[in-house]
Amino acid sequence: KNLTNQTFLISFSRTSISLSDAGDGRFVETEPMLPEGRLSGEEADEEEESEEEGQQQATRNMPKESPLAMALQILVPFLLAGFGTVSAGVVLDIVQHWEAFKNITEIFILVPALLGLKGNLEMTLASRLSTAVNVGKMDSPIEKWNLIIGNLALKQVQATVIGFLAAVAAVVLGWIPEGKFQIGHAVLLCSSSVATAFIASLLQGILMVGVIVGSKKTGINPDNVATPIAASFGDLITLAILAWISQGLYNCLDSHPYVSSLVCGFFMCLTPLWMVISSKHPASRQLLYSGWEPVITAMFISSIGGLILDKTVSDPNLAGIVVYTPVINGIGGNLVAIQSSRISTYLHFHSTPGEVPDEAKGCYYPCRTFCGTGANHRSAQVLLLLVVPGHLIFLYTIDLMERGHTSLTPVFMVVYLAAALFQVFLLLCISDWMVHSMWKSGKDPDSFSIPYLTALGDLLGTAFLALSFHFLWVIGDQDSDVGD
Repeated sequence: KNLTNQTFLISFSRTSISLSDAGDGRFVETEPMLPEGRLSGEEADEEEESEEEGQQQATRNMPKESPLAMALQILVPFLLAGFGTVSAGVVLDIVQHWEAFKNITEIFILVPALLGLKGNLEMTLASRLSTAVNVGKMDSPIEKWNLIIGNLALKQVQATVIGFLAAVAAVVLGWIPEGKFQIGHAVLLCSSSVATAFIASLLQGILMVGVIVGSKKTGINPDNVATPIAASFGDLITLAILAWISQGLYNCLDSHPYVSSLVCGFFMCLTPLWMVISSKHPASRQLLYSGWEPVITAMFISSIGGLILDKTVSDPNLAGIVVYTPVINGIGGNLVAIQSSRISTYLHFHSTPGEVPDEAKGCYYPCRTFCGTGANHRSAQVLLLLVVPGHLIFLYTIDLMERGHTSLTPVFMVVYLAAALFQVFLLLCISDWMVHSMWKSGKDPDSFSIPYLTALGDLLGTAFLALSFHFLWVIGDQDSDVGD
């Protein structure tokens, strides 16, 4: 207990760094989550001894779970998240016929970028707090609330900025290549995107904190349940808010054109307040300056997937892609987020920043991810095995709801499942390589890897799904009247 208190005081004082300290090229991104420090003289020797003892204690207390227990913990939130993506797909299938979506088709470009916020922000928050729980950084009530409040404020800043940039990307990708530009539509896109990102992020952030704290109290490993639950209602909430706000602003476009500007201005003006709150907490202050690269890059990657969706939906022969897009993207992102969070927690327990385990050294090859008896190997195997049965459940759920524009023919199911399986296989391989590479470079994977991985999930899922529908149309499996 004394060791824990000493480590906490050293870590707390060390994380209160200035912006200039963050740019010195040393290992700083992981510091808010780790007890290791950079001290000098006798303090360094004492801290080094404390590190060894603390690491041995952490290794002894590392949560151990059998493959069956892990699968059962993952299964319930995985199914819950899957039904959330199914609901989102049904909502998207309905709202694509609304006036706002028909007349301003660039809203479809916003869909993957805004749904990707759960990977950029919610899942990143879940992963950071899950690691904090597992390494004992939330045992102290003061430090727990510092982490929670700082991260929630940081998330609102990032959501507002990402919402604005997503709208800019939608304008650039959707209109400029065609030579069309309407300032009213551009302002509507910006207002809808910023308002949706802000409201959805706030609601999901509060839910996520409750899940993490509840998991800690019930003894469930939050790495297994937090990221899927973060996405369970995320897609549905985000799409519903986007559709409602977009249609409402579209109805006011002619009679009250200034409403869109007021909505956008209101949420943008709140950004300085959240920045002040976030900067007061050491756990989030550093990410306020250094955590933008992954979320902004991920947003642009997701926007490319949105452009693919926009162009595919514009083809009447491929209208069926809409209802399945949130499903394949959401499931892939959920599964790879679990693996990324688990690998990150493992590295926090067994390695120091800049050093990776022996089995992760050398050139990467896919067998390194799936072949072995380690905890991360078993989780990769379990996650890959969940793809086919999970998607079958969700496909038949959509079919029973009589949604979509295509029947579940054997050819369709084989092509769809092959695309989904290949997507998750690639994402798990990329996750293994990316998390270890970021840890080796001194970056905290909890903050940097999941945005990239979920964005790649959106891009790969949309691209593979579009290719699948094109292939089905070419070979003659053409059934586009179901659900009209």
